[in-house]
Amino acid sequence: MNETKQAMKSAFTLTIPIMCGYLFLGAGFGVLLAKSGYPFYWATFSAMTVYSGSMQYVEVDLLRGAFDLLTAVIMTVAVNVRHVFYGLSLIDKYKDLGAYKLYCIFGLTDETYSLMCMKTPEYIRNKNKFYFFITLFDHLYWITGCTLGAVIGQYIDFNAKGIDFVMTALFFVIFIEQWESTKVHIPALIGVFGSLLCLVLFRIFVQGGSQFFLIPAMAIVFLSLTLGKKPIERRLSR
Repeated sequence: MNETKQAMKSAFTLTIPIMCGYLFLGAGFGVLLAKSGYPFYWATFSAMTVYSGSMQYVEVDLLRGAFDLLTAVIMTVAVNVRHVFYGLSLIDKYKDLGAYKLYCIFGLTDETYSLMCMKTPEYIRNKNKFYFFITLFDHLYWITGCTLGAVIGQYIDFNAKGIDFVMTALFFVIFIEQWESTKVHIPALIGVFGSLLCLVLFRIFVQGGSQFFLIPAMAIVFLSLTLGKKPIERRLSR
């Protein structure tokens, strides 16, 4: 098996759980956009260019009213600022991607980031193609889900209430796979307890704090992993 086929097959197998989540959640967005009066190809175009699940759901509300560029920019930054931390933690992994780099940066979603953080299988001969195909497959799943949802939304009623839980379930599956794939659980525990700490503190001291805890939590996790990088790496190498 050549490098391209090997990378493609391995990436597809790894992204199957994300496919299930993206098809359903993307369909929810497509239905909402169709019910707002937009033809299905708007959902396709949005999935191809915006490619941000949470922001695309916000996008539906922005498109329903008079367009305000400043509000759109502020909302986009607020919703997606967590990707700054994602990018910082992947600098070493992405630095040698070459022609794939720009697309992999553009296609870095929460779920794709989770897979990128997993240990790359030793049998993968070309890691750059492996990372590229993970990003590409996830993007294609999202485009497909959004498009199908928009087409369905034009012809039948669809209750999208509660569909966001699909992504919650997907995160649990990815977390469990990562937990079982390594004997050292320090990074996972830092992520869990750092997030819980910020959630509790913000809910106690900040009105509506549960909406704002994510960015400080990401900062705590990032700093903790950065400062503890060498001890963690020593534990992983044992």
